[in-house]
Amino acid sequence: MAAPVVSPTGLRPSGPVTLVPLDGSPEADANSPAAVTTSPRQPGRRIPDARGGGDGSTDDGGPTPDASPSTPTGAESTRTAAESPAPTAPPVDGATPSSPAPAALTWDDPSREATEQRWCEKVTVTFHNTGGTVVRSGKVTFGTHIIGALGIDWATVESTRDLPAPLRPGADDDHTWTVCVDAWRVPLGMHIETRDVSVTWK
Repeated sequence: MAAPVVSPTGLRPSGPVTLVPLDGSPEADANSPAAVTTSPRQPGRRIPDARGGGDGSTDDGGPTPDASPSTPTGAESTRTAAESPAPTAPPVDGATPSSPAPAALTWDDPSREATEQRWCEKVTVTFHNTGGTVVRSGKVTFGTHIIGALGIDWATVESTRDLPAPLRPGADDDHTWTVCVDAWRVPLGMHIETRDVSVTWK
């Protein structure tokens, strides 16, 4: 067997030198490139700082989520209703006037006055228009009773006259008519009494 060749102590290597750690050595585990692990960065992932908290930044520089608080729908509706002006009532001067009330005619009981003929008498009636419009026309119907000598009511005869028109609202108007029946209906000793009055108008 030939003897090994020993290199001189001061001789430098002519090429690159690679150090290979021994297996199982603590320094090998710490310095080995395989001991250093890295993980690829994910978009949007926050990188914690050295103290364990987040600094609010992302590793890829992308946009951050909108942190402004959103307004609740109910609050927005309430604010809108509060800002809306309340409706105002129309002015009194611009209000449409209501229609006037219709005519309302009333009358008093008739007052009677005898004439020279026992079958005729003067009848006076007072009319009152308590409505809001004018009474333009109408008819007055009289009921004349034929009274006997003993006070017996033998018959009633009707007669019609024109209403004294127009009658304005609030007016009080009286009118006198001469009301007669057939002479043969009222023999000597009998008389007439006009007691009933009815009116139609428009």
